[in-house]
Amino acid sequence: MANPTHNDKTEIFENYSIPKAVATLALPTMLSMIVVVIYNMVDTFFVAKIGDPNQIAAVSLAHPAFMLFMAAGNIFGIGGSSYLSRSLGEKKIDRVKHISSFCVWSAVVLGILMGVLYLAFLDPILKLCGASEATLPYAETYLSIVAWGAPATVLSFVFGNICRAEGAAKESMFGQMLGSVINIILDPIFILGFGWGVGGAAIATVLANIISDLYYIWYILRSHRSQLTLNPRKFAINDGILSNVLAIGLPASITNLLMSASQMVSNNYLASYGDIPVAAMGISGKAGMFVHLGMIGLAGGVVSLIGYNFGAKNFDRMRGVTRFAMLCNVVIGTVMGMVFFLASNFIIGIFMNDPEVIRYGVPMLRAMMLSAPVVGCLFVINNCFQAWGKATPALVLSICRQGLVFLPVLIAANAMFGLDGIIYAQPIADFASILLAFAMYFVLRNKVIKAAK
Repeated sequence: MANPTHNDKTEIFENYSIPKAVATLALPTMLSMIVVVIYNMVDTFFVAKIGDPNQIAAVSLAHPAFMLFMAAGNIFGIGGSSYLSRSLGEKKIDRVKHISSFCVWSAVVLGILMGVLYLAFLDPILKLCGASEATLPYAETYLSIVAWGAPATVLSFVFGNICRAEGAAKESMFGQMLGSVINIILDPIFILGFGWGVGGAAIATVLANIISDLYYIWYILRSHRSQLTLNPRKFAINDGILSNVLAIGLPASITNLLMSASQMVSNNYLASYGDIPVAAMGISGKAGMFVHLGMIGLAGGVVSLIGYNFGAKNFDRMRGVTRFAMLCNVVIGTVMGMVFFLASNFIIGIFMNDPEVIRYGVPMLRAMMLSAPVVGCLFVINNCFQAWGKATPALVLSICRQGLVFLPVLIAANAMFGLDGIIYAQPIADFASILLAFAMYFVLRNKVIKAAK
């Protein structure tokens, strides 16, 4: 199927029916997210086939540090895509080029700096993540390799977001899927075939991100329909570019930072009960991502649609998109949550048929599914705030779910209920954050529309 022209993309934003527009933009994003989850699950699956829980635990322990790359990418990816889609709605194409150049080259520089810092402070970072004497050598191997690929990893998050913001949902999906498929192919070869263990998983991840970036570069340079540019001469921070990108990007990044910090604290608490609970939480977390990232993908897919219609002052359509996206996520969360709750024993056993890992992993996965029917609404509302350019509400909502609510609940629940408290801390934080999200949404929506008219 031919790629849509710029006018075709305008048709999607302005004239497609809401279900058709959401499907056109969100389904590719959801599919790419699901492929990313499959790659994460396959990554864990093949490491588990080594039969060493310490290596599974090591990958889980290194994950909070890896998430910081995502946080860096989201500064310029989510922040840039929000301002970019609003600029497209305002028909300011030259500004779009400045935004894209700023986001790409800033991501490259930040990725290099992060890689250098990781390599310089590898052991302290991993000990902060909760690594024990048994897991530290494996975690060092994994994270040191990933650090070398930091620029490519950060850049991949930027490319996927800014391509989707201009309506190139298929290209964004293909770039993410390409990297994921490459990773899936390389994992068994490197981890088991070459016997590189967790090091093989890290090498596959780095190579996959590099190949994904090369595809996006090819698309931007060769496509006459793209409004994006990689030209460093278009790099600019004026015309509100720096302030608008950071205003949305930093709150989005703080979400990942808090997720990383929360996982570090959680891993440290889990490690006090042994390395098996850490491994079990790593497996159940990867499995649970299959449900959550599908909903996050749908919410992310409609950001450009909401942002475009907000910029174009088509507020009825903007509200309709938001309601429809929430309804879709409720259906997805309910169905998928029920399936994963009922099949939790089987799902954990697929990864590692170890009775102890299954004993810990099943209640962990079931707890994650308790909030699945409604947490998708939170993702849509948070992305609404980003699309409106409202950084503070997005920040407040993000830090409540992953920090201000979750961390106190985690600390108190661990003190009162031990391991069970750790397991149920996240769903409790989810429900509290969902109530806050709806209250903020209904208060702010009319104010935002009134101010924009």
